[in-house]
Amino acid sequence: MHPLAEKYLRKTSLPTLFCPGCGNGTILNATLRVLDKLGIESFSFVSGIGCSSWLPVFINADVLHTMHGRALAAATGLKLAQPKRNVLVFTGDGDCMGIGGNHLIHAARRNIDLTVVMLNNYIYGMTGGQVSPTTPPNSKTKTSPYGNNEPDFDPAALVIAAGGGFVARETSTQPRRLAKTLEAAIAYNGFSFIDVLSQCPIQAGRNIFGHGEPQFLFNELKRRSVRDLSTKVAPGQFHAGILSHDPDKPAYMPVKL
Repeated sequence: MHPLAEKYLRKTSLPTLFCPGCGNGTILNATLRVLDKLGIESFSFVSGIGCSSWLPVFINADVLHTMHGRALAAATGLKLAQPKRNVLVFTGDGDCMGIGGNHLIHAARRNIDLTVVMLNNYIYGMTGGQVSPTTPPNSKTKTSPYGNNEPDFDPAALVIAAGGGFVARETSTQPRRLAKTLEAAIAYNGFSFIDVLSQCPIQAGRNIFGHGEPQFLFNELKRRSVRDLSTKVAPGQFHAGILSHDPDKPAYMPVKL
């Protein structure tokens, strides 16, 4: 076992439930590297329900695994109770943008000091491949067999509009860049949100992209990401990197009695 895994993983929870070729393991790796650099003792982890929300369960630390869509509500309570804690939330596009969407916009509006990593695989992966708020239009899924006729959400744009002070987008294909962005998000005093696009060969790969080969999906994410924010993206592409950063935006803190 890798020294970082030996040091930080919860052995009784192994093996992970991530499918072969899933990007979540790479995101876990990047997270452990950041935690090792910063020191894990001051962190607490919160997650909801879904493939992505299992990620902190494998870390040997204080973890609050909550109900579907309620990760940000629980994280807000934890931060108010222990404001000196670094609270890191792991959630998915269904968990965060679907049933938990109301908590997302209000946490961003308040600019409360939380770091949110949203693993976005374009679909409800763990529950069978249903259409999610980030599923591209016309995609055929288990609940849209004739094609998704709804427009998809842009999570980063939503959080920026709601008032989040630090917003970024990364992919599972560039773990070093992800680690660097995660470190910057943790350092930000306010609401920080990273939309991390991750390949899902079993559900999104077969249903949305028509290809279940992990290497193909990996290369697609890498090809579609554009790091030059001044460049106009083509259909299907997206900007990656730190999209919005307001260091002067006041963070919500509990009132001192």
